Amino acid sequence: MAALCLALAAPLPPLAAQNPPPIREAFPMPAEYRAIQVRAQETQRALLLSMVDSMPESMYRRAAADGQRDFAEQIHHAANANQYIVSRYILGWDSLPIRPDTAAVFNSRSALHGFVAASYAFSLGVLARQSEADRQESIWYFGQKIPKWMVWDELNQHTIWTAGQVVANFRAIGMPPPSFLYF
Repeated sequence: MAALCLALAAPLPPLAAQNPPPIREAFPMPAEYRAIQVRAQETQRALLLSMVDSMPESMYRRAAADGQRDFAEQIHHAANANQYIVSRYILGWDSLPIRPDTAAVFNSRSALHGFVAASYAFSLGVLARQSEADRQESIWYFGQKIPKWMVWDELNQHTIWTAGQVVANFRAIGMPPPSFLYF
């Protein structure tokens, strides 16, 4: 009985499923998966634009909490990361295709709207033209070697994470965020 009590009191070993290993090798993804990734990019664009259009322009430079980016900076971060990741990791460029006037982008609805729209027009164009062979090519992406098709999924995760933080900006001024967008 004492042995059973000791065995039950011992901590359980960690489950392997809690921390799955990163994907380190390419595996084929059906060509049809591109349509899902296009839809994700379109949804990201629509979400960010709905936030830009919903937030009063007078609140663009307000942060929800100390240490957080203000609203315009957070939206800019999402759209800028979109073009950076696509240009750097998908295309291998050392420069950004769109370099907006951030003074305007951070203070003007039309400038911020235009920047988000331009970033996603760029990335959607790249995604539409990306060859299947290029999608299967493995690259180093933030310390992991992954196929380029997977970069689009990682980008989707980043944008949704970043946009989710913007909800606090709406809540801080007593506004509901824009309606949730389904795929």
